[in-house]
Amino acid sequence: MPKHKSPLNRDVLQTRISYIEDSLKSLERFKGITYSEFNSNPDTFRIAFYDLHRALEAVMDIGTHILSRIPGNRPTSHKDIPKLLEKNKIIPADFAMNSLSKMAGYRNGMVHFYGEITEREIYDIIQEELEDIYTYLSYINEVLKNPAHFNLQIV
Repeated sequence: MPKHKSPLNRDVLQTRISYIEDSLKSLERFKGITYSEFNSNPDTFRIAFYDLHRALEAVMDIGTHILSRIPGNRPTSHKDIPKLLEKNKIIPADFAMNSLSKMAGYRNGMVHFYGEITEREIYDIIQEELEDIYTYLSYINEVLKNPAHFNLQIV
């Protein structure tokens, strides 16, 4: 007997998307500034760390929510999320194995090794890798627009 598939919860997904969008908006103010400008105020690092962590946490929460609605695809760690989203054709393989895997790893580092994260790391991510989060949102928006294409339902 097949397992019952629960529908995606649009409100849960929209709330997480809003967290990501708010965090990206905050992080964008640091894009294009020099490292010395970024590093000149200790509050800048704290704000950027918080916003990046919040965005990455929401990225992983969205992946977990989607996967929890697909029988047999519960991730056991954040590192499983990219592989399972790719396996279920929610995101392309190259994005899963490169960008999203990197995000999952960095999220884990921010949670477990937060004292080792440097200003330079956060600065470099803001300057070079925020686009990956926007790309992820575009894939999730496709799921929201056409859940049936992904063999999902939404309420």
